[in-house]
Amino acid sequence: MSSQPAGKRAGRVMLVLAWGAALLLATKFFGDWEDAQRNPNRTPESVHGSGYVEVRLASSRQGHYMADGKINGQTVTFLLDTGATSVAVPVEVAQRLGLQAGAAITINTANGRATAHRTRLQRLQLGDIVLTDVDALIAPGMGGDDVLLGMSALKQLEFTQRSGTLMLRQTTSQQPISQQPTLK
Repeated sequence: MSSQPAGKRAGRVMLVLAWGAALLLATKFFGDWEDAQRNPNRTPESVHGSGYVEVRLASSRQGHYMADGKINGQTVTFLLDTGATSVAVPVEVAQRLGLQAGAAITINTANGRATAHRTRLQRLQLGDIVLTDVDALIAPGMGGDDVLLGMSALKQLEFTQRSGTLMLRQTTSQQPISQQPTLK
C-alpha cells in the first residue's frame, strides 16, 4: 500500500474540517449581525451632565427602539412603547426574574383582553438611568423575551425623538456646587 491514499484521506478530512469551521464562523458572524440590526443598543451609552443622565438609543431597521438593560440586576431586552400604560413583562421572563404576581387585572392588548398581574420592579436600569419601585404587569401571551418599557417607567423621564435617535433624560438630584445650599 502506498502512503498517498492515506495522505489524500487526511487532506480530505482537513478540507471538510476547514469548511465546517468556516460555516460555523459565518453562522456566528451573521447571527451577531442580525441581532445588531434588531437591537442596535446592546450596551447603551450614558452621558452625565450637570443634574442629568442621558441615554441615546438608535432605532432598529424596523423603526423600534430596543435596548438591553436590567431589572433587579438581571439582564433583559427592553422594547420602548409609549403606547403601553405600564411596563409589561412576559410571564416566562417574570418567572426567571423571580417577580411576585400580585392582584389580577384585565388588560386590553393588540390581541384582545387578557388577565395580567400587577407587580413592582425594585430596580430598572437602562444605561446609567436607574428607576426604583416601578409599577409593572406580568402579561400573558406576549411571546418572546422582550419587556415592553411603557409609561409607568417612561413618565419619569424626558424623551425626545429625532432622526432615528431617541434621547432619554433623567433629572438627578445633583446640583452644581455653586447652586447647593450652604450651611450657616
